[in-house]
Amino acid sequence: MSEVKRVPKGVDTTKPNAARVYNFMLGGKDNYEIDQMFAAKVLEVAPDTKTQAWYSRRFLVKATTIAAENGVRQFIDLGAGIPISPSPHEVAKQYDDTARVVFVDYDPVVMVHADVFVSGLSGVTPLLADARRPDELIEILRTRELIDFDEPVAVLAVGLLHYVMDDEYPADILARFRDVMAPGSYFAFTHASTETAEAFIARAEKNLVNSTSQLRFRTQADVAALLDGYEIVEPGVVTVQQWLGGDLPDTTLAILGAIGRKS
Repeated sequence: MSEVKRVPKGVDTTKPNAARVYNFMLGGKDNYEIDQMFAAKVLEVAPDTKTQAWYSRRFLVKATTIAAENGVRQFIDLGAGIPISPSPHEVAKQYDDTARVVFVDYDPVVMVHADVFVSGLSGVTPLLADARRPDELIEILRTRELIDFDEPVAVLAVGLLHYVMDDEYPADILARFRDVMAPGSYFAFTHASTETAEAFIARAEKNLVNSTSQLRFRTQADVAALLDGYEIVEPGVVTVQQWLGGDLPDTTLAILGAIGRKS
């Protein structure tokens, strides 16, 4: 079947898409030529970006594991992207087969693949929604009884918040979930750091001009401030390599990882 015919309605294949580029970096096949071209430009400046993508994925697994080991059985994966293993539901259900996992993304192409990926799995739900509108999202999760906010929940936002611009108020996303979550809940996320090589930042800003996603690099202090009102889990707001341990090398694209717990 031709690419044009298999493209879901409303999906623009003339502009690179963050979820599809990330899928390509992870070795997935759910991406288009425009995404591969964008990725190639990134890799010219930073050949280790594919490695960094897997570091971020391993952080997602680690954050899910930490929450599950501390009794959390509900997970919300914000900006989930195109599903690929290892996935949060695969980790969560190792601890409890009744665990609930909701994949949230605003990209229809993500939903098409998510529906196939989790088809037939009990307690795993793909949800087309925008994380930048937390009030609307929380209402949907409550109304559809997908998440019980009276019980602990882990919100995962790996590779999302650096696509939320300042005037879209990223701190409000964390604050709104903090206000409704039960004690013992977690909010885990990654974020692009200003410690990234200048050449990479310049290339990203140039190449993303026509993208559906703009990238906002923030300082470590700015990222830590997003966790206002949470107890910051050690080792704190540090690179994902430091979270993973094992003396992993730095990468051209510096990504911070952070996990906050509601006391």
